[in-house]
Amino acid sequence: MLEAIVALTLFGAGILGLVGLQARMVTAQTEGNFRADAVYLASELVGAMWSDVPNLAKYATAECATHARCKRWADKVAATLPAGSATVAVNNGLVTITLTWAPPNYGTHTYSTSTAIRI
Repeated sequence: MLEAIVALTLFGAGILGLVGLQARMVTAQTEGNFRADAVYLASELVGAMWSDVPNLAKYATAECATHARCKRWADKVAATLPAGSATVAVNNGLVTITLTWAPPNYGTHTYSTSTAIRI
């Protein structure tokens, strides 16, 4: 009888460990998905900027709301990433894009990338 109780206790501990592992895997997958979305969104904006070099200065954060392509992209960031926001700095062809998002109960995350766009 004692052996059965010990076996059930060990089996229960193993099952609880698997449940905890599964929960952590789901969390890691969700965080990875947000990071991948951030990389994609930044790359998308860089592509838009390369195809619209004459209006490069309009992609800066201060001017973004007045430029239709940039505004659509900023709205997409807000819709794709939880509590997502973007900062874009344009300085003589050097572009820095910083995306910030905050999933519930997981803190704030940031992705930043820089590239040079020849004017």
